[in-house]
Amino acid sequence: MKFLEATRLLKDFHGGKAVSFLLGASGTTDGLVFWVRAAAASRGYDASVRTLPFNTLAQEIRGRASDGSEVFVLFPWDLLPELDWRSGVPVHDGSWEQLLDRARDTMATIVGRPSASTVYVAASTPPLGPNADRSEGLEYALAGIAAEAGARILSDRFFSLDDFFRSGSPFSTDHLWGLGNVIVDMVAPPATPSGKLLVTDFDNTLWRGVVGEEGPEGVRQAPEGSGFTHFVYQSYLQSLVRSGVLLAGVTRNDADLAIAPLELGQSTLTPKDFVSVIASYNAKSAQIRELAQSLNLSLDAVVFVDDNPVELAEVQAAIPQVTALRFPENTEGLKALLWELARAFHRTEVTHEDRRRTELYKARQAAILPVESDGADIRDFLRTLEMRLSIHDRSAGDRTRAVQLINKTNQFNMNGIRRTDEEVRGILNKGGRLFTASLSDRHGGHGEVLSYLVDHEGVVRSFVLSCRVFRRGVEHAFLAWVAGQGKWPQRFEFAPTPRNEPFQRFLDDAGATVQLDGSEAVIDPSAFLAAHGDCLDLFQIDELTQPLD
Repeated sequence: MKFLEATRLLKDFHGGKAVSFLLGASGTTDGLVFWVRAAAASRGYDASVRTLPFNTLAQEIRGRASDGSEVFVLFPWDLLPELDWRSGVPVHDGSWEQLLDRARDTMATIVGRPSASTVYVAASTPPLGPNADRSEGLEYALAGIAAEAGARILSDRFFSLDDFFRSGSPFSTDHLWGLGNVIVDMVAPPATPSGKLLVTDFDNTLWRGVVGEEGPEGVRQAPEGSGFTHFVYQSYLQSLVRSGVLLAGVTRNDADLAIAPLELGQSTLTPKDFVSVIASYNAKSAQIRELAQSLNLSLDAVVFVDDNPVELAEVQAAIPQVTALRFPENTEGLKALLWELARAFHRTEVTHEDRRRTELYKARQAAILPVESDGADIRDFLRTLEMRLSIHDRSAGDRTRAVQLINKTNQFNMNGIRRTDEEVRGILNKGGRLFTASLSDRHGGHGEVLSYLVDHEGVVRSFVLSCRVFRRGVEHAFLAWVAGQGKWPQRFEFAPTPRNEPFQRFLDDAGATVQLDGSEAVIDPSAFLAAHGDCLDLFQIDELTQPLD
């Protein structure tokens, strides 16, 4: 979690169940307290954290126990002061066993306190003398003493020697959020896991890529390259299924195309592993609610995984009882996700019935059909994304991405017509215009996601939007911008296709009049702006250097 997000979390948090405890550590703890309070707030707790005066940990652990819970974050030098980097490296010519005995005595003193919990950071230490093997062995021995005493062991990455020298804080700034969560686990442990149903998105979650654009063979899910993260995710989901967790899919797609990659025989998962797959363009919250009801499960037994923060926000707003987890943008984030799932679906034992649960539920469940619903209003969330829509005139110069979008987009595609570069050039040479739009937000850039080709008569010949940015209002904001230029299109060269239901829904939502033969559509600009003009407020629009004329 970034600092600004944590600050916003604490600012918007209005109290919850109170938790109070003493945080004991050597060195400065001010920064750590901030992240502990943010971690507690993210779980609905209002944390009151008491701290020790600077460098008084050694005295505190030998004094009277404080009232209430205590959490001690220990480093090797808390067990053996000789290892403190800031004190220099002393000459050691004594017994190594005596060092370990002292460390055991200190650890026993700490764990003997009635309400104490301990975290041990296995930080690197300076070598004591020239015997490298002995010094390295001492590091492992100290971690072993802490582990035997029941301490939670954290790796060296939680320690920063630079920060320790500079500010007296031994904690790595990059890992304060993680350490804060570990500490909160000790004073306010989550309730007994109740997860029973895992609902997963497909595109860019179960596999890398968008099956509607790249085809079943084009998505990546093998243990190599960009597919490796998704292969590991699938394999973990399969292990959860084998332990009795129910697995379902909810994805924005057509039903036959959605499961096609799972039927190729190249996936870890197969369609048989899913108790249900719901493919539609309706709100995911409605589909999850229907799933839980049909399976006779409470909503707090459901965990939802998706790569799209907009989909996660919609589900959290509509059904806050569901645990919503984001599929990571990079490989490093996979570790955290899998541990979150492990905690949510914790099992102490697995029975024969558990292993057959998916089969048993499938046998008694009728097909679950998509539920029509607009879902929750997420405009407040969209505003927090700080979205920027940059509109480009591609009528001259490089139009490679614009033409590529027209030819690879299936779902939000006005007519499904593929156009060669020569055909597009011909339309432009007669006075037509070609525009694209790039989207970025506070999480990063999405590149050019929209392509709009209009001929010299004001007929829109191609209008496509990448499915990666559905539900953000990009299409409405772009057309509202067009209206503001005073050049509303005469008509849209629309044609229904087996895959463009999202565009058909857009026309319905825009109040379009469609010819009976489906050959074209007309949208009234006044009615459109009245219904969707405020979508412009969700974006910062970068103006064209060349006006639309």
